[in-house]
Amino acid sequence: MIDLHLHTTASDGTLTPSALVSRAAAIGLRIIAVTDHDTLAGLPEARAAAAAHGLRLVDGVEITAVEDRRDLHLLAYFIDPANAALVDFLAVQRQDRMRRMRDIAERLAALDVPVDIESVIAERKDGRSLGRPQIADALVAAGHARDRDDAFDRFIGSDRPAYVPRRGARPDDVIDIVRRAGGIVSMAHPALTKKDEIIPRLASAGLAALEARHSDQDPAAEQHYRELASRYGLAVSGGSDFHGDAGHRAALFGSVVLPLEDFAAFESRRA
Repeated sequence: MIDLHLHTTASDGTLTPSALVSRAAAIGLRIIAVTDHDTLAGLPEARAAAAAHGLRLVDGVEITAVEDRRDLHLLAYFIDPANAALVDFLAVQRQDRMRRMRDIAERLAALDVPVDIESVIAERKDGRSLGRPQIADALVAAGHARDRDDAFDRFIGSDRPAYVPRRGARPDDVIDIVRRAGGIVSMAHPALTKKDEIIPRLASAGLAALEARHSDQDPAAEQHYRELASRYGLAVSGGSDFHGDAGHRAALFGSVVLPLEDFAAFESRRA
């Protein structure tokens, strides 16, 4: 079984890289990718754990691009983690995440629901990435929200009062950076992104695949993106987008998997 979309404590997951790999092995996964947001920090620990458990680990990262002031998540695979240009680019991405989190904290303070953002940032200065889930956790810890979902629903979700739009690289530029680092790119959860109109452009820019299999995409959505992938000469990828034991995706870990034939076609896109 194959799952190419997994998160750890290096970004917004709740399991350490080694704990995630152990869980993956226990449920029968054989090929996995750790795809933390804008960071490679979890890969060394995950790689060691995968070797110990006899799993194949695909080096990956989920990179946040910006299209029309909205996040567009791109999954990069088979990258060279030592590629200097990629490492530098991801460092800039993480710096801008900190800038955005401080801006969100200012808005929360104006709403009289303050959080200690500097303490949150201090805990993530080892190459791990920072995002709205950590702000949500701080809101819960301060007694301003019941849980992460409540924090997003009332304060920091899109179009909520403390939401701050992201600034960042265009998806075309992200694809170029990844390809220069030896990798290939799949558009993450396209049914959630709802940007089908840019798929032809990104295919021309070097996009390799669409994530047809995903925990939040039903069979009709999967079929739709398989058809779009075929239309534009793309492969398909897939994974659970597992972050930990909370939320509906937890129950789907080990069941939302990519067929081996799809993985083989996807991997063949490597340069």
